[in-house]
Amino acid sequence: MALLTLKGIRLAYGMASLLDGVDLSLEPGERVCVAGRNGEGKSTLLKILAGQIQPDSGEVTRRDGLVTAYLTQELPEDVHGSIFDVVAEGLGRNGLLLERFHHLSLEAAQGDLKALEAMGRVQVELDAVDGWSLQNRVETTLSRLELPADQPFAELSGGLRRRVWLARELVRAPDLLLLDEPTNHLDIAAIAWLEGMLAGTAMTVVFITHDRSFMERLATRILELDRGQLYEHPPSLEAFRQRQAERLETEIRQRAEFDKKLAQEETWVRQGIKARRTRNEGRVRALEQLRRQRAERRERQGQVRLALSPEQRSGKRVIEAEKASFGYPGKMVVRELDLLLQRGDRLGIVGPNGAGKTTLLRGLIGQLAPLSGTVTLGTQLEIAYFDQTRAQLDEGASVQDAVGEGRDRVTVNGNTRHILSYLEDFLFPPARSRQPVSALSGGERNRLLLARLFLRPANLLILDEPTNDLDVETLELLETLLIEYTGTVIVVSHDRAFLDNVVTSTLVLDGSGGAEEFVGGWSDLPERVTAPLLVTRIQAPERSEPAPRPAASEPRPATRAGPVTRKLSYKDARELEQLPARIERLEKQREVLAARLSDPESFREGGAGVQELQRELETLEQELAAAYARWEALESPD
Repeated sequence: MALLTLKGIRLAYGMASLLDGVDLSLEPGERVCVAGRNGEGKSTLLKILAGQIQPDSGEVTRRDGLVTAYLTQELPEDVHGSIFDVVAEGLGRNGLLLERFHHLSLEAAQGDLKALEAMGRVQVELDAVDGWSLQNRVETTLSRLELPADQPFAELSGGLRRRVWLARELVRAPDLLLLDEPTNHLDIAAIAWLEGMLAGTAMTVVFITHDRSFMERLATRILELDRGQLYEHPPSLEAFRQRQAERLETEIRQRAEFDKKLAQEETWVRQGIKARRTRNEGRVRALEQLRRQRAERRERQGQVRLALSPEQRSGKRVIEAEKASFGYPGKMVVRELDLLLQRGDRLGIVGPNGAGKTTLLRGLIGQLAPLSGTVTLGTQLEIAYFDQTRAQLDEGASVQDAVGEGRDRVTVNGNTRHILSYLEDFLFPPARSRQPVSALSGGERNRLLLARLFLRPANLLILDEPTNDLDVETLELLETLLIEYTGTVIVVSHDRAFLDNVVTSTLVLDGSGGAEEFVGGWSDLPERVTAPLLVTRIQAPERSEPAPRPAASEPRPATRAGPVTRKLSYKDARELEQLPARIERLEKQREVLAARLSDPESFREGGAGVQELQRELETLEQELAAAYARWEALESPD
C-alpha cells in the first residue's frame, strides 16, 4: 500500500500555476529525487507532502498513522540550548520533559539537592508517557549521527547544524523523510555520511538536490517538475537528460503542428462572410477553442545565457605564496603554504568545514595579510569575487538596482544594453526584476550574484561555493563557461562532480593547518587524501555518562560524578566477548538488505517483496540498536 498519494493537485500563487494536476504515489522504502529548474515549485511540492500547505484543489491521501519528517532549506535562526535539547524537542511536549530531566540530572550530579528533588516530579511524568523509551530513542539517534549531546547548538558549523536538525526529525521515527537541498553547506565528509545513512535506511525518502553525485548514488527514481507537470525518469542522470530531450523535442513538434493549424484557421475566418454561415459555426467554435488552448500554453523558461566580459590579460604569474601562513591571533588555519598560480589555471580548494577555505581565499587575494611568509600578486589583475554568504546583496534593493546600481543601461561584451534585457538572460523577467532581493529564493539569489559578477571585466574569478541552490542546467552552463574562460579561476566547492569537470588542480586542506596540491579534480585525488576528508570531525566537550533510569521510590541523578566499576559475571563477560562479532554480522546483513532496497529492480518486482524487505530491515535495525546498547552497558557497568 502506498504511503502517500497525490491526485489532481493544483496550486497557484497569483497568476503562476506551480502545480497543474499533479499525480504522485510514494511506495515504502523508495528514494525519490525531485528535479527541475529554480522556481518551478519543487519546495512547494515537498511542503504539500509534509502537510504544511494545502493545495487549491485535488486529493491528498495518507496512510493511517503516517509519520512525516521535513528538513527545510533554511534552518531557524533563534535556536538555543544543547544538541540534546534541540533533538529532544522534535518529540514535542514529551521531548521537553526529557530535556528538563536531562538538565536536572546534570545539575544533580554536581550535588544540587533541589535539582535532585525536581527530578522525582519530572520522572513521574515521564513514567506516564513511556518517556524512557523516548529517551533511548534520542540517545540512539545522537549516537548513530555521531553528535555530542551536551555541546551548545550555537557553537556548531552550518553543516553540523543541519545534521542536528536532521536528528531532530529522525527522532520522531518517520515513515516519510523529506529533504530540501540537504547537501547545502555540508562538507564532503558530511555529504558522504548522509549518503551512507540514507542508503541504509528503511524510510521512504523524497529529496531535492543540485548535487549530481548525491542524486545518482541515492535515487531509485527521478521526478522532473516542469511547468506544473511531473515526469518520471530512471535513476540515472544520463537517462534523465535523454528522456527530457526526447520529451521536449516531441513537445516542440506537436506545438509546431498546433500553431500551423491555428494559423490556417485564422486565415480561413478572415476570408469573410462565408465563415459565419450556419454550417460553419462548428468550425468557428473549434477555432475559439484553439485560441483558448494557445493562450493557456505555458512556455518553457529559456536557458540562462552566461557570458563573461572580455578581460585584460593578466601577467603570466597570477598568485605566488611562499611559506605563507593564514589565520587570526591565537588561531592558525593554514600553515606554510607554497603555491604558484599561473594565468589560465583553475584551482579547486576542498577541506572539512572550519578548515579555513574562505580565510585562505581572502589571504590569497590580499584581503587578509599572512601571519608569516609572503603572498605576491601578479600584474594587471582584475578580481571578481563570488561570496557564498551573499553578503554583497542589499536585501532592500530591487533586483535591477542590485545589479545595475541605479543605472538603466549596462555594458556587456562591449555593447550597451538595458538592465532589464540583461537580467532576462539570467531568467529574471521585468516584473521579477522590480521586486526586492528579499523576495528571491536561494537559487535566484545565486543567479543574481552571477549577473553582478559577469558584468565586471575580470581576469581572476574567485568563487566560494557557487553551486549552492543552482539547478542542474544552470550548473552545467556555469561549468562550460568556466572551462572556456581564458582567465584564472579559484573555486571552493564540495560538489565532487563540479570539481571533476572544472578544475585543473586541487588544493586539499586537512583541517589542522596542512595543505597539499594535486593535479586534477576530486576523482584524481589519492585515497590517502580522500579517506581523511570522508571522516567527520566534531570538536566537543567531554560527554557525561548516559542516564540510567532511576528507581521510582528514590530519585537519583542520571549521571555520575566519577567512574564506578564492578566486576562482570562470567556470563556477562562471555556475552561482552561475543558482542563485537555479532554486531559485525548484523551490520553486514543490514548492508545486504539496504543494497537490495536500493536496487530499482526491487520496486519493479512488486510491492509485497519491498514490504517484506522493509520489515526485515526494521527488525534488523532494532536488533542492532539493542546490541549496541547492551555492549555499552557491559563496557561501562554501573
